Parts: sequence; structure tokens; C-alpha cells
Amino acid sequence: MDEGVTRRLAAIMSADVAGYSRLMEADETGTLATLRAHRVVTDRVIAEHNGRIVGTAGDSLLVEFPSAAEAVSCAHAVQVFMAERNADVAENKRMQFRIGVNLGDIMTEGTDVFGNGVNIAARLQELAEPGGIWMSNVVHDQVRHSLKLRYEDQGEHRVKNISEPVRSYRVLGDLQEREEQPLPTHSWQSKRRWAIGGALAVCVIALALLGWFVFDFGKVGSDIATCKDHLGLPVPCPDDRQ
Repeated sequence: MDEGVTRRLAAIMSADVAGYSRLMEADETGTLATLRAHRVVTDRVIAEHNGRIVGTAGDSLLVEFPSAAEAVSCAHAVQVFMAERNADVAENKRMQFRIGVNLGDIMTEGTDVFGNGVNIAARLQELAEPGGIWMSNVVHDQVRHSLKLRYEDQGEHRVKNISEPVRSYRVLGDLQEREEQPLPTHSWQSKRRWAIGGALAVCVIALALLGWFVFDFGKVGSDIATCKDHLGLPVPCPDDRQ
């Protein structure tokens, strides 16, 4: 091994801006200003998760973390922040990151990092959709029980300059938020309609029974009176059981 080159296990997050060339072509000054504004916040988020930025080039970002959980948690926080920033921005002007995360052996020389662990993170980033996070199977094994996130198995992928297929997972979102999410508006409205309908049906049936009860007893009383009147008997009619 060359002098000054060391090896260690680390989690690597690779990120870039989807469609950055298109954004720059449309508005170089505005795009660069927007990226710088985003980076002020994302760099702070990275620091809060004990990340160390080891590479930047244009719109790309390479970050080293001491653990897979820190890397994925940071990636998720970055994407949540970006989604909030893009909420009121036209779709064709949105700046969205694609993020890949891997855990592996890396080589370091000064502040630079190299190795297969870094390359796989970069390839996963290329597979990710705008606003998405893809991670290797190794990372998934480390975080699936420690972070309240949901994951979707993406299977194995052949990627550039990596001899073996890479098993990958996509981060879907926050499990805690999903559990606490209220029912959709149409759901509670539907239940309310069913409840009101059921109550009305019960009322109608009750009124019908009451009407039948009153009518039936009234009819019996009338029949008894008629029977006594026509027969002129002091004794009750056979149907008069009073």
C-alpha cells in the first residue's frame, strides 16, 4: 500500500442534482444561486449527522459518515428539506437531488476517498429517481430495524465498472408519519354518510312499527264496540277478551 493511503470501513452518500445541465442551460445565474442557497442548509444537515464532505464537483456531493444509520438518516432529512423547498416551485424549475448510499471499505489519502465502496454509492445515485434515495443491501441490513423508514426492494442491478450485481433498496418515506397520518377526507365522509343513513333507517322502521301498533289496537277496540252494539248482548263478544 502506498504511504499516506489508509483503509477503513465507512458509509458513503453520493448525491447530485437531477437535470442540472438542463437547469443551467435555462438559467445559469439563477440555478447556481439556488444551488448555493440549498447547500447552506444541506451542509448544516450533513454536519448534524456527523458527516464529512469529501468531494464536490459542480452539482455533485460526496459525504463520508461513521455509520450507515447516520448516512441514511441524513439523506432522508435532505430529501424532506428539498421537498419542502420545491413545494411552490414549478416542476420544470425544481432542483431535486438523487442520492445513493453504500457501506464498504474505502481508501483515503488526505481528504480524498477512493475504492469500490465509493463507486457503488455513485452507481446507486445514478439509479435513484429525482428526490429519491437508493441504498445497497449492506446498508439496508444495518438500518432496517434502527430507522423508522419504509423500504422497497429493487432487486439486483448490473452497474458500470462493478463486476457483481448490486442488490438495492429504495427509501419510501417515514414510517412514523405514515402510522399517524389521518384518514383521507373521503374516507371519514363516507363513514359519516353511512352512519347517518343507518340512523335514518332505524327511525323509519321505529315509526312504522309504532304506526302499526296504534292502528292495530285501535282497530281491535273499534271491532269490539261494533260487535256489542249489533248483538245487543250484555256479555262480551267472543273476540272481546277484556
